[in-house]
Amino acid sequence: MGLTQRTQAIHADDDLNTSSDVAPPLHVSTTFRYADDPKDLVPVANADVRLLRTHVPSSHDLQPHAPPTDIYNRSPSPTSTRLETILAPLLKAPCLTYASGLAALHAAYVYLNPGRVSIGDGYHGSHGVLNIQQKLCGTRMLPLLCPASDLQQGDVIHLETPLNPTGEAYNIAEYAEKAHSHGAILLVDSTFGPPGLQDPFEWGADIVMHSGTKYLGGHSDMLCGVLATNKKQWLAGLREERMYLGSVMGNMESWLGVRSLRTLDLRVKRQSENASRLVQWLDFCQNSDGAGEETELVKTVVEKIQHASLQHKDMPWLKQQMPNGFGPVFAIWAKEERMAKQLPSLLSLFHHATSLGGVESLIEWRSMSDPTVDSRVLRVSVGVEDWEDLKADLMRGFKDLLRKQEA
Repeated sequence: MGLTQRTQAIHADDDLNTSSDVAPPLHVSTTFRYADDPKDLVPVANADVRLLRTHVPSSHDLQPHAPPTDIYNRSPSPTSTRLETILAPLLKAPCLTYASGLAALHAAYVYLNPGRVSIGDGYHGSHGVLNIQQKLCGTRMLPLLCPASDLQQGDVIHLETPLNPTGEAYNIAEYAEKAHSHGAILLVDSTFGPPGLQDPFEWGADIVMHSGTKYLGGHSDMLCGVLATNKKQWLAGLREERMYLGSVMGNMESWLGVRSLRTLDLRVKRQSENASRLVQWLDFCQNSDGAGEETELVKTVVEKIQHASLQHKDMPWLKQQMPNGFGPVFAIWAKEERMAKQLPSLLSLFHHATSLGGVESLIEWRSMSDPTVDSRVLRVSVGVEDWEDLKADLMRGFKDLLRKQEA
């Protein structure tokens, strides 16, 4: 009987244990001794470096007298290998880790080298990576809603779902069918839909990217990017090119990633549930015909709310794509720019900061880091606190905001 994802997060790397430590050790070395026996030395010219660590290591690979396989930190190293070993069953595909989410995305586009990329709104950093790709390779950008006939063999549909900063979702299966009907590739940025909430491969994704800095890390203390794919040739090519791009994770970050994945299931489901409850409360107040302090406050401050849980007409496919929750990020549109700018500083439990995915709740006046969004937008990343406390904090903030407006 196969193990569930939540159990794999704890035990997928058990075969890598070579000491009695319960908590895995942190390996800080950047270089590793070659085998002592000259018979075990294989010149690099005779070795297919693309095949190194393409499988999940087993206890057989780790016998005390087996030839060492770790050479240098730009190639696989013990701690990054452990992280990738845990990630693989969670992502439902072999994977590679990178120094950041954008480093992973850059590596994907360097390898795939598409002639055209179909992409919509979303994370401005992804558009920045594609601007570089366009400068270097002449890659042409197409709108996400372009006709399928505009796509050709090897082109990429870049689908971010749920979307940054609104938390709204797209139908992965629909875009997979569109891409594959013309020989194109579906790349899904699933950062806002981490394992436990969404499996893009189930719906036809060819390659999946995560900014592991967010939910995979979950503690706002590490940078990480991940690419996963079930295409063995792609994985081998990406691994080889990572050697020369040099965008590998550091040892400390890899160790922090291992620590974080142990609690991934607990964190993201709690965060997603908290977000949905806050969204439902705000949406109810905004659309209520009744009176009351909460209703009046919300209607005075909030113009609209965006979140996948509010996509009611999409629920037939959305409940299948995200059966365990609709993600921990949503957007609040304030009535006025000055309200959006002032509200974060009036909150106690929501830190005013960029990024997302940590156990602590964050709110960001999005204009601070993304010049492409409306100046009334606040991005909310919900943590694992009690949602009633978060609700009360928002209420206090709304009250204080109106007092300041009236003063």
